[in-house]
Amino acid sequence: MEPDLFTAAAEERRERDPGASPLAVRMRPRTLDEVVGQQHLLRPGSPLRRLVGESGGGPAGPSSVILWGPPGIGKTTLAYVVSKATNKRFVELSAITAGVKEVRAVIESAKRQSGGFQRETVLFLDEIHRFSKAQQDSLLPAVENRWVTLIAATTENPYFSVISPLLSRSLLLTLEPLTDDDVRGVLRRALAAEQGLAGAVALPEDTEDHLLRIAGGDARRALTALEAAAGAALAKGEDTITLATLEQTVDRAAVAYDRDGDQHYDVASALIKSIRGSDVDAALHYLARMIEAGEDPRFIARRLMISASEDIGLADATALPTAVAAAQAVAMIGFPEASLILSHATIALALAPKSNAATTAIGAALADVKAGKAGPVPAHLRDGHYKGAAKLGHAQGYVYPHDVPGAVAAQQYLPDVLAGRHYYEPTRYGAEARYADVLEWVRGRLEGKGGGE
Repeated sequence: MEPDLFTAAAEERRERDPGASPLAVRMRPRTLDEVVGQQHLLRPGSPLRRLVGESGGGPAGPSSVILWGPPGIGKTTLAYVVSKATNKRFVELSAITAGVKEVRAVIESAKRQSGGFQRETVLFLDEIHRFSKAQQDSLLPAVENRWVTLIAATTENPYFSVISPLLSRSLLLTLEPLTDDDVRGVLRRALAAEQGLAGAVALPEDTEDHLLRIAGGDARRALTALEAAAGAALAKGEDTITLATLEQTVDRAAVAYDRDGDQHYDVASALIKSIRGSDVDAALHYLARMIEAGEDPRFIARRLMISASEDIGLADATALPTAVAAAQAVAMIGFPEASLILSHATIALALAPKSNAATTAIGAALADVKAGKAGPVPAHLRDGHYKGAAKLGHAQGYVYPHDVPGAVAAQQYLPDVLAGRHYYEPTRYGAEARYADVLEWVRGRLEGKGGGE
């Protein structure tokens, strides 16, 4: 059996008997105008529009496209829509189960089709990052010779997971995560559409909100949960999907958490205060509540970065890099795996030695500036590189620190009005104890009290 026959047969069954296919399949858009989200890729004249022949006389679309984005945001749907809009054969392979043999079979079939002036072929290859370099190499002749229109999908950064020759021959399109409003629109369309649930059940607002939290921006997951919950409600003779029915169906309790209200800020506050108080168990509890409620992982990561400087600072100088690395990682990965990264960072911050010295230091400095305690920059610190600076006395008397033992020169850096003012007062906790010793020595040298190296 040719690799595309199963897909074609499944499509025919779907058209004859919509109920035979999962709801997520039945609700798959058939045109680009029905696609939810990704409007940055669907504007007039965009590569996807050109790919389906909506170029308005412009150049033809690309022969190879790589779609990069998280699961459930429409990569397979876009490939399917392209095939329908162009009346091309649609062949779907997954790099998880397919290999070079299956790919070559599709390519050979496509060559025969194109040679006989039959329909051209769209090859959709999901999870392309799972293909080895040799397996990806096997796609190059088909792409170069346009034997197929290749649409490859990946959840991994293609600059690391796709070979350079294929990447350079492809148009890379980055798909954005679906918003709650996007997924809500998908759910409501599925509830009403004839190929969907055809109005058989109602979805109250509280149940819809919980369904959106479960989905986490994944339209496929939302439709799968909706279909299961609708089946459970109808089996009980009910025409409304209650919150209790949805909780039982998906085995996830609804967490009291309003991402735009008090719970959002209260739980976030509790997370940070638990980290500040070094209660790692409480911190993990509040983190779990935020994750389970579908909080944006980037919001959590931002709070952790702030905590790393506000409550830890130089008591553990690795805290901020840990939090920043976590923020960068969750931006690339997303849930559910992002929960591991956030847990890692939360535990590290909760158990780190604490110091708010950096917080109080900048607070005191800002207070002085706001109070007007600025004063002119000392003359010896001013820029002396321009003509006439010497006549003004600028940079005169400046001691280059590297010319003195210890690289700390006895000279004034603060404006006169603030001479002798100390902002940073390190604690003796963790690694900051070392900074306290260093600072004591440095301040002595600056004031001319120290000697030697």
